[in-house]
Amino acid sequence: MSAELLQAPLHPSQMGPASLYVKETREAMLAYEIADLAALRFSIVLTARWETSHRQDAQQRAELRADLAILRGHYEEKIDEIARTFGVEEAMKAQEDVERTVIVPCDMQPLVIEYDEQLSREESGETGYGL
Repeated sequence: MSAELLQAPLHPSQMGPASLYVKETREAMLAYEIADLAALRFSIVLTARWETSHRQDAQQRAELRADLAILRGHYEEKIDEIARTFGVEEAMKAQEDVERTVIVPCDMQPLVIEYDEQLSREESGETGYGL
């Protein structure tokens, strides 16, 4: 299915038998892209909250800042992708809807992983058998 066909406005006077399928496909694709955008927004808000948490050490906060920059880049790319595929107006509406509706519960806290010597040996591939 071509991008021009998906971006073309569908007026009831111009709809034929296949137009209904195109309209439904377009709406489903837009909903899928908006869901992706919402997931990215959720991840950004949650990661930003964890990054500012005082429960994290400096190294973990630096990693979270790097992850946050990557997520923000993906978020902007997704908005651009929606604009290219469905039009700027749809992209702006999707962004406004996502930013208005996506919330992160206040009680969601970062997962604190305790690293012990045994775990770090397993991750590094050391068997402990001196081999």
